Amino acid sequence: MNLKFRLSLMNFLEFAVWGAYLTCMGNYLGSAGLGAQISWFYAIQGIVSIFMPTVIGIVADKWIQPQRMLGLCHLIAGAAMLGCWYMGMSAGFGNELPNKSLFIFVYTLSVAFYMPTLALSNTTAFKILKDNGYDTVKDFPPIRVLGTVGFIATMWFVNCAVWDNGSFSFSLAENSHKFQYTFMQFFVSGILSIVLFFYTFTLPECKLEKKEVSTSLAESFGLNAFKLFKTKKMALFFIFSALLGMSLQVTNGYAGPFITSFKGSTDPLVASSFAANNATLLTSLSQVSEALCILMIPFFLRRYGIKVVMLIAMFAWVFRFGFFAIGNPAMPGVILFILSCIVYGVAFDFFNVSGAMFVDQECSPSVKASAQGLFMLMTNGIGATIGTLAAGEIVNSKCTWNDSGYLMGDWQSCWFIFAGFALVVAVSFALIFNPDKNKRK
Repeated sequence: MNLKFRLSLMNFLEFAVWGAYLTCMGNYLGSAGLGAQISWFYAIQGIVSIFMPTVIGIVADKWIQPQRMLGLCHLIAGAAMLGCWYMGMSAGFGNELPNKSLFIFVYTLSVAFYMPTLALSNTTAFKILKDNGYDTVKDFPPIRVLGTVGFIATMWFVNCAVWDNGSFSFSLAENSHKFQYTFMQFFVSGILSIVLFFYTFTLPECKLEKKEVSTSLAESFGLNAFKLFKTKKMALFFIFSALLGMSLQVTNGYAGPFITSFKGSTDPLVASSFAANNATLLTSLSQVSEALCILMIPFFLRRYGIKVVMLIAMFAWVFRFGFFAIGNPAMPGVILFILSCIVYGVAFDFFNVSGAMFVDQECSPSVKASAQGLFMLMTNGIGATIGTLAAGEIVNSKCTWNDSGYLMGDWQSCWFIFAGFALVVAVSFALIFNPDKNKRK
């Protein structure tokens, strides 16, 4: 089987696992009695990313081949996600969870072992491509596109799939038993994680770098990746990665409840609109855009460099939030929602994918997995945690859950606040970050 196809399938499954619940989990949490804690569920992804990707990356650098570590992490993450599904199923459709603390713990366990796989999948792909003579800048983006396709596929699936009275069906019409509103989204994610665990055993070996000289304690634990902060260019890169990372989970956590909240509108055209009743399907346009934008990254990186590519991503976040602030699900306002989804592809990919490639190019082979873990720590860890919790405070201060299960309030002010922050970060980055000044020879 073609090597690039095999890596593409790995990426497809990697992100299909995440796409099953990431953008629609908020709607289920509202019905499960955890609506006020939505920001914490997304912050948990950031909190575990502060240490887990780095720790797992160290293990993958030193003791366990990254593709094997990838599989083990998915085995644990998938089993825990199935545990979340079982607790939701036991409580029943539309009912509050009787043991919310246990649900949060099991969810945290799943996420703690899933988040490191985002970096491990990159490390695995880069290592296998290089070992077989491929150019990562040219050949990795098309492989990564299949990850986005997988994310989209499960978003579409949970948006339309219905489990009602023991029978399975698909529907675009309103139905409270759609997977996007229920615990069934966790079942899809857990099963796919287990599938990926088995699939990793079919991947080529990623042999570990052997060291013949003695190393310091810090090096033996992979902590030498933190020495990258001694270089001004890399220090600024990681700092701004954290600042931009503050925007990453905001729409994942709140776009679904925001769009769905229009079902509670007094305007029947808005309340019954296709977009309001299919929020997950609408937001999947963001991932369609992402898939297309990935293919543009090699051209932009070669022509403009990392600074311009990341700057484009930052300004895209401004438009992502701004379009949400002034749009609505009915015509013509839904066009602004669609535009928000289109610019998301630029906002996410031009930062995450190009950033991972930048780290891979700038770091020595002995710390590549650790450095990718450090990149994850700064973005999906520190940045996403602070950003998600701050966003949660803003949303909870301006919006409340009503008796119908919709999060209603002054959403427009929330989105304008998020857009203003992204603008400040973008302008600061343009003025401060100059990676080409002291280019490595």
